[in-house]
Amino acid sequence: MSIQRIKAVIVDDEPLARDKIRQLLKDEPAIEVVAECASGAKALTAIEKFHPDLLFLDIQMPQMDGFAVLAAIPKENLPHVIFVTAFDQYALKAFEVYALDYLLKPFDRERFRSAVTRAKSQIRIDQSTQVSDGIMALLEELQASSKHLDRLVIKNAGRINFLKTNDIDWIEAEGNYVRIHSGKESHLLREPISSLETQLNVKKFLRIHRSTIVNLDRIHELQPWFHGEYRIILKDGTQLMLSRSYREKLQQVLGKPV
Repeated sequence: MSIQRIKAVIVDDEPLARDKIRQLLKDEPAIEVVAECASGAKALTAIEKFHPDLLFLDIQMPQMDGFAVLAAIPKENLPHVIFVTAFDQYALKAFEVYALDYLLKPFDRERFRSAVTRAKSQIRIDQSTQVSDGIMALLEELQASSKHLDRLVIKNAGRINFLKTNDIDWIEAEGNYVRIHSGKESHLLREPISSLETQLNVKKFLRIHRSTIVNLDRIHELQPWFHGEYRIILKDGTQLMLSRSYREKLQQVLGKPV
């Protein structure tokens, strides 16, 4: 009987760390490494392309950390995750509460094998829903406990300006940048939209599309559109689209169906 192949993606900004995981996986013939990524943005591209079963995910990465990567993946597409982290034991209690696998740097071959064996078992008996629920619960706890940004630092033509988040109307993605719209002005910020989303107050800012975040206080009207989508009219007349996949989030914020 053939062995079920498990597709894995390794995400770590340190080349030596990626190499260590890859070398240890040579003892795991059932696991095929389909991609290695040095950043969160590249990880999202690889996950969308390969739909891996298993993700080795470094938490502490520049620009877009591991939690921001997870927040950007639709729940139905979440792979099984083994967190690779330098967090201390106190912080690791969160992973244990939600029954999530982790490797504390520096880890040895025995600890690695234990985490991988557990992951393979859960993948083969299809516990994807349980795993994704644990990850989503962890992300919600982290968002609730984190300190939200109250201002952004905008660099432009050698000048540095501060923009209060309360003054933001809406945000749109432009590749690995975001454009911040505030009144009649707009500012370009070098930050992926998924990373910025995790830093904003979820009670004030809502992702309504894969490329759009809106300040809820700026919404004037919702208009039904096609195929379960909605058109959002802001107080200044700006028109944005609420995609069907993000409608549930808006319903949770409003406390009623739309």
